[in-house]
Amino acid sequence: MVLETVNENLCVNKLIASKKDIIMVEGDMIVPDSKPDILNTICTSGVVCVYKKEVLDEKVRMDGNINTCIMYLADDTEDKVRGINTSLDFSEMIQVPNAKEGMDAVMQAKLKSIECKVINGRKIGIKATLEIDIKMYAKEEVEIVNNIQNAEGIQMLKEDLRVNSLVGMGENKIYTKDNISIDNIDNLAEILKTDISIVDRDVKISYNKILAKAEARVKIMYLTEDNRVNSVEAKIPVVGFIDIPNVTEENICDLDYEIKNMIIKPNAAEEHSIYIELEMGVLAFCYEEKQINLIQDLYSPCENLEFNKKKITTITNKQTRKEMKQIREKIQLEGLEDKNVIDVDVCPTIEKQENSSNRIVYTGNLEINFVLSNQDLQMEVRNTKIPFEYIVDGIEDAENVNSRLEMEVANQDFIVQDGGMINSNVDLVMNNDMYRSTNMNIMNEIQTNGEREAEDYSLILYIVKKGDTLWQIAKRYGSTIDDIVRTNGIEDADKINIGQKLFIPRYVKTGITYA
Repeated sequence: MVLETVNENLCVNKLIASKKDIIMVEGDMIVPDSKPDILNTICTSGVVCVYKKEVLDEKVRMDGNINTCIMYLADDTEDKVRGINTSLDFSEMIQVPNAKEGMDAVMQAKLKSIECKVINGRKIGIKATLEIDIKMYAKEEVEIVNNIQNAEGIQMLKEDLRVNSLVGMGENKIYTKDNISIDNIDNLAEILKTDISIVDRDVKISYNKILAKAEARVKIMYLTEDNRVNSVEAKIPVVGFIDIPNVTEENICDLDYEIKNMIIKPNAAEEHSIYIELEMGVLAFCYEEKQINLIQDLYSPCENLEFNKKKITTITNKQTRKEMKQIREKIQLEGLEDKNVIDVDVCPTIEKQENSSNRIVYTGNLEINFVLSNQDLQMEVRNTKIPFEYIVDGIEDAENVNSRLEMEVANQDFIVQDGGMINSNVDLVMNNDMYRSTNMNIMNEIQTNGEREAEDYSLILYIVKKGDTLWQIAKRYGSTIDDIVRTNGIEDADKINIGQKLFIPRYVKTGITYA
């Protein structure tokens, strides 16, 4: 006979696969006829755009481009600094075990390095290294049995759990555009260098909608008509809605941003501005915290029970910590006496993560690129690193915590002193998403199948062994925890000692319902 159960639904967002990979993107560029020949390159920068991704069986396809800016020294009598902008296209098929069509992919593509080689005065070879981080998720709807109606005599071992159930996921494209003003005295000739990062991320949740808010921080170095190098920085709002049914402001939301396409070009000279247009992709996963009273095991002293049992993995204790990390260091760069710092790029990276009993320690570097120039506009790039450590304290059972750390450069300031010493002041915003994975035993199709074979004892003596619990003992001998506790005068059912003698009474059906 199938028993009538009380059920609850849970949506598990399962991490199916995780893959990190390095891909190489290479290509050649012919210098336009309007540009002078190249003597040598000074620096190369790029912004990664991923405009298409597709999940297939055992692999993920990724299509995109690297919007590249090359600053070079022209091979002419004036030895001027010049700039070339190009797009380096790529299409990659990355093997991801266990990936299936229809799964959700969270993908991050980071430009690890990019360099140019002058093949001849009119041709450049470009080689870029991309660091790809892919995580594959699949939804699973699970029906949990948390009670049995009319469960006369049936013993249930329950556990209170707080788990994070997936409410839903959604994605959208956000388009943003703006005109970035430059100095009125500047007549822009060429864009030399571009950097774009997503900062000041925030999320607002209302019923059925997610408001994704962030800013695109754009930094552009440019050359003027009168052969000066200048730079401008601006923040462009990135705001969009994502529709997710049944989401409420009590839920927790994870957002992932990626740049899909971009356009940067100078406006007419009299406008003294640069036009920028961005297409952003935003992916949202929303979770609700549920308190469930889960049946871990069950039996009947009187009847044989049959049921299906499977183990699932879900997430719990999901939380986000946002903190500021200040890095104050002195950097020694030789030969700065006759040079000016034109631009500084700061890229934080994590090299190592260590989880201990109550803390997570991240060890990383600030990778810093200085663009220097002298009075004759001769430019060069210097690279250095500043090591740092970031510690997250006060985490219970940190060894079993999964975390994803995203870093934003909030502020940076570099002050050049005498002797080539630079005071560096960098503020990092540390966004740390953390959760635990927990295993649950799920039961369904519970039914009775005849009476349990009667025992010929009314009371037996049992000596407690290592690893025993009252639940295991009662189940083994067809008794109940309540009867054993009452018979032996046990004050705390969770505490029994090895070698302790227990009298185990046989269960007698009395019409009382055990739950």
